[in-house]
Amino acid sequence: MKKQMSRANSMENLKEKNLKEKSGGPGRYGYELILNLYNCDPETIKSRKKLAEYVKLLCKVIKMKRYGPTKLEHFGHSNPHTSGFSLFQFIETSSIVGHFSELWNSAYINIFSCKEFDEKKALEFSKNFFKARKVKSWFLVR
Repeated sequence: MKKQMSRANSMENLKEKNLKEKSGGPGRYGYELILNLYNCDPETIKSRKKLAEYVKLLCKVIKMKRYGPTKLEHFGHSNPHTSGFSLFQFIETSSIVGHFSELWNSAYINIFSCKEFDEKKALEFSKNFFKARKVKSWFLVR
């Protein structure tokens, strides 16, 4: 009986700890928005200029300061499955990473920051910028 009680208390403490972490209590490190954007405008995801513009505008929308230039490279030329741009942007509080599939006209974006940001604005801006018809998103408190 004592073991069961101890285990129940441990589970309750774990639940409390998780709630504190989710609400910004001890243990919170940062916030991550994961976006899968489908049926995007092909011209946008294939354009180095548009992708660089996206990062600059996104940082303004979520009030983040870029640190250094955006790294933008085109990879996967030998296989249509992997062909597309990848981008990386340091921000003062962490980073923005994106991968773009030319085969599927899709974008896969991660925004991680130790500073809070408006994930709804980031999602809506990204959806509109890429003219995505479908979006899957996850927001994590880490």
